[in-house]
Amino acid sequence: MFRLSYRSFRLLLYLEWLLLVTAVFMEVLLPFHLSWSLLLRVFAIAAFSLMGFLLPTLKLGGKLLYTTLEFSLIWLPATQSGLSTRSVFLLCLVLVMRSCLIFKRSGQLTVLGLSLLSYGTILLSKPIVPGKYAVIVWDWRLSNLLLFSLTLVFALLLINALLVERQSREQLEIAHQELEIAHQQLREYALRIEDQATLQERNRIAREIHDGLGHTLAAQTIQINNTLLFWQSNQDKALAFLKQAKQLGADALLEIRRSVSVLRSNPLQGKSLELAIEKLLTDFQQTTGIQPTYKIDLPLSLPTEVNTTLYRIVQESLTNIYKHAEAIAVTIQLQQQAGMVHLSIEDNGKGFNPTQNTTGFGLQGMRERALALGGQFHIHSQPETGCRIDVSLPLSKLLR
Repeated sequence: MFRLSYRSFRLLLYLEWLLLVTAVFMEVLLPFHLSWSLLLRVFAIAAFSLMGFLLPTLKLGGKLLYTTLEFSLIWLPATQSGLSTRSVFLLCLVLVMRSCLIFKRSGQLTVLGLSLLSYGTILLSKPIVPGKYAVIVWDWRLSNLLLFSLTLVFALLLINALLVERQSREQLEIAHQELEIAHQQLREYALRIEDQATLQERNRIAREIHDGLGHTLAAQTIQINNTLLFWQSNQDKALAFLKQAKQLGADALLEIRRSVSVLRSNPLQGKSLELAIEKLLTDFQQTTGIQPTYKIDLPLSLPTEVNTTLYRIVQESLTNIYKHAEAIAVTIQLQQQAGMVHLSIEDNGKGFNPTQNTTGFGLQGMRERALALGGQFHIHSQPETGCRIDVSLPLSKLLR
């Protein structure tokens, strides 16, 4: 019986049993008179009780047959075996309670109306002994009928309220299960993304070491070999090679420092975003000899993840300009406006075709950082026309 799955429906089941047991006791004890008629009434109530364990919930024909049988178990004992109106009252009440679990609202109202009609017919058809108490008897019957009507309406409203509660619990349980599944899928997806990001970062670091530091150290080795080669025959030329080797060593050390800065988990190191970007631009100027033009206007403090994303994008952009652009002018603008943060990085270098760029993970990493915060990332570039990177990040979601 599906009602046992919920505490509220167990309570209804217990209430149903209490009403049916009360009906049996009233038939047996008020007054007690052992007869075949009594046995038939008790049997009818017992059969009515057992039907509560087999509620039909699928086909309409089965529901109608089930309800018809219930009414038969009330009408036959009431008309043939003298079932008391008190027991009819209780059985009809149980019948209405069961109908709430079987039918929809229209069916419930139909069963309620038929129960009221059945009880009223049985009650009002009882013979009245003529006399001065006839008016009192009719008054009692009408009052009893009114009480029965109110009781049925109350029971109907109560059961439907419990049904709504059960449906809400089912929906909440389903939503909770779906949320758990989605949460598990998100965790698995996050782990896959983390693994993929780690692999990409390792590949990028390997490429950086190979293309940057490896090339510098290889060139330094050649200069040192040239120094040794010309040390005896041409010391001036050997000294020139040695100076070039020294410069290459300084470049290699700078490359190592830059790589370590990229790998830091907290690149700002407690500094504000403005100071951190100014430090990047100062290092860029010392390395390339190019003095960037910049404008930073951030009236509000930004979340940590926004600061990190903007810093990394500026850092990667300057690295790309240093390595590939051959630019002589760089302009950076960072401003906060209408709930958005806008970053623009522009150079006058040789440019490239963004649709054909497959140099690695630099541009892809910047794009993924912006999209991860719900932002937008655009590259505007053509060969020999420089490059401009535009980034827009929304603050309305990130500041909640």
